[in-house]
Amino acid sequence: VVSTQSTGEKKEKKKKGKKKGKKGDGGGGDEEEGFKLAPSTFIPGIDEASTNYDEIWKTRDETDNFQQKYDAELIKELKRGEVESEIRVQVDDLMRQELKNLKAVVSTQSTGKKGGKGSAKKKGKKKDKKGGKKGKKEKDLTPDRTIESLYEELVKEGILVQYPKVKISDFMGEYSYLGTTLRQANIEPMPSLADVRRVTTEYGILPMGSQTVHETSPFIKSLLIAGPHGTGKRMLVNAICSELGANLMDLTAENICGKYPGKAGLTMLLHLVMKVGKLLQPTVVYIGNAEKTFIKKVPKNDMSDPKRLKKELPKIIKKMTAEDRIMFIGTSLTPWDGDVKGMCQVYQKIVLIPRPDYASRYLLFKEVILRMGGRLSATLDLSSLAKISDGYTPGHIVSAVKHVLTERRVQQLARKPLTAAEFVTPLARVDPIYKEEEEQFKKWYAKTPLGKKRAKLKAEDEEGEGGGKGGKGAKGGKKKGKGKKKGKGKKKKGK
Repeated sequence: VVSTQSTGEKKEKKKKGKKKGKKGDGGGGDEEEGFKLAPSTFIPGIDEASTNYDEIWKTRDETDNFQQKYDAELIKELKRGEVESEIRVQVDDLMRQELKNLKAVVSTQSTGKKGGKGSAKKKGKKKDKKGGKKGKKEKDLTPDRTIESLYEELVKEGILVQYPKVKISDFMGEYSYLGTTLRQANIEPMPSLADVRRVTTEYGILPMGSQTVHETSPFIKSLLIAGPHGTGKRMLVNAICSELGANLMDLTAENICGKYPGKAGLTMLLHLVMKVGKLLQPTVVYIGNAEKTFIKKVPKNDMSDPKRLKKELPKIIKKMTAEDRIMFIGTSLTPWDGDVKGMCQVYQKIVLIPRPDYASRYLLFKEVILRMGGRLSATLDLSSLAKISDGYTPGHIVSAVKHVLTERRVQQLARKPLTAAEFVTPLARVDPIYKEEEEQFKKWYAKTPLGKKRAKLKAEDEEGEGGGKGGKGAKGGKKKGKGKKKGKGKKKKGK
């Protein structure tokens, strides 16, 4: 009995020791669980299609069916279920009607006619009251007008605008291969242009392109694209519209200034935008200089009334449902000028476009030169050009290449190849994006909800690592102390 108790006590001590080790080590032992993705709503559909293929088509021999004629048995099986469901509904209706008649006969026999009428009236009143509450809908301010007339009005007023056809692949940028290395050194890297392109596709294009995906995927109503001048914010908006074939409505403060004046006029404008947007989906509602809507103090020289949509935007976005393939997209050059809380209430997702890194600049120079009729040769040192152009945006690079590659210069390429020195002069005339401006964007992003979450997780990780290191340091301190005592003992012996 004593031996079994001692072994049981040893096991309990081992378990406790393991638990303490996990807390103190800060990464030792078993690895902590990281970020887990939520279960996808599309996996059941894929599994169903896979099982359907395995059960029906996998073992079928279609070598003799070159013309791909229909299979009568398969059609019968499919239609049999549909017919059964239709007949079942009809039979259920008949059974309910018969049951209702039987109940009516029984109730009239058991109770008097007056009681039956009184109870029926009370039930009817309750139903009417409930129905009145549920039946509330928004008033249609233009019930007698056709969609063509509404569309024409928005075009004439300059609200519904044309956009240049741009592909999302035209937003060029390379993947950041140093991101993991920087994170290991406790440095949070800026996102690359490839990350921006991927996130824009996931948030803006994929959900809006399909009604099924839009209803099953996370519902994203609004998107804010922030970044320095020339990073391609408006280009991304045009790319989203081009890939979707969507209508683009411009609600920028400068564009709606003087149009639909007064509170009633603003209500009519938003009604037209939402009504046409819902009937002609998908629709993108663009708001340039989005920070001006939530600006703390309007400048005296600004006559565009930038705060006109401040109260109405949250209400409209709140009323949107998963059936509405409408997205509000705002762009901002100086987002720190606006109220962070108000902007985050309106815009669900925020995409921050950084200045391009070395790999993206190299790719931009290479692709833009080739697209504009240039030729790559040994005399053109793209690596050095990408190195010295640190801080310049894609817009700066494109304008510099346009300045160099004129029609006359393209004709001279056979005799006089391009050199890197030719691009230095047009770049020197433009101010790059300095680190101070980039730090300002980082500070602003840290105030957003997602930025706060990331900072909190980072602080927790650092505390965990600090706790582990602190434990090791304490042990080291004890060892040093023992060493000193031993030294003293030796001295005494020597004396």
